[in-house]
Amino acid sequence: MEVQQLRYVCAIAETGSFSRAAERCQVAQPSLSQQVSKLEDELGTRLFDRLARSVRLTDAGRTFLPHARTILHETELARSEVEGRRRDTRGTVAVGVIPTIAPYYLPRRVTEFSRKFPEATLRVVEDTTPVLLEGLRSLALDIAILSLPLRHREFETVPLLTERLYAALPPDHPRAGAASLWLRELREERFVMLRDSHCFREISLAACHRARLDPRIAFESNQISSLLGMVAAGVGVSLVPEMAIDAGAACRYVRISDPKAVRTIVAARLKGRSFSRAQEAFVEFPKTITRIRSRKK
Repeated sequence: MEVQQLRYVCAIAETGSFSRAAERCQVAQPSLSQQVSKLEDELGTRLFDRLARSVRLTDAGRTFLPHARTILHETELARSEVEGRRRDTRGTVAVGVIPTIAPYYLPRRVTEFSRKFPEATLRVVEDTTPVLLEGLRSLALDIAILSLPLRHREFETVPLLTERLYAALPPDHPRAGAASLWLRELREERFVMLRDSHCFREISLAACHRARLDPRIAFESNQISSLLGMVAAGVGVSLVPEMAIDAGAACRYVRISDPKAVRTIVAARLKGRSFSRAQEAFVEFPKTITRIRSRKK
């Protein structure tokens, strides 16, 4: 028994004609007749008497009709409620974000998202990539904003933006006024870097290795702001993503010439998981925001 067959039965009963029912249902009459006959075969009885000039419900048909109408009503009600829920932006969105993105990327976007979707409730957690991925696996988080590479096939990603890497140099560094530089030019320098738990350290080391540079690390921290403080004090040089450039820190920022010295930020989520409208909206919303403008140094 199929819903479409029930629609045909109701249409025939209401119009008193197979041809008019076919017109109402926007289907060819032979197809409609075939489906009704198929339903009658399944039920083991006729629902309509096909008379010479009219169509009339049989006793079985009069018994069957109110049930068919009830099923169609409930089906439409279910469809309407699901459609309404799909458009509904109420609900909680649990977002995880890594520390090298959170303070620079999220504030404006959270504010703008909350203004556009006031019925949605955002819950934001800041932590390292391994912790956020475990949060996605356990469904404690809906979305994680982090950077590539992501070597886990169980997640799917939506690209948000790609940004360049910059060298953070002390103000009196010989290359402080340059528009760009190659990392090999910093071969003799000491570096200050994030700790191993941060994925940006991996990105920084990959850039150094492409330049055949083995950085001498003089200081490690969990905060980019601490690295910039050490750079300003002359402890060493560092690499920072474009969004973390702080005009208030006493550093000079020079773009890395290596075209592969970039960071791609994505929204990651668990494959196969269904999302509410509010959760989908949070993934889609950042893509409507203007990407970071390239800074001219």
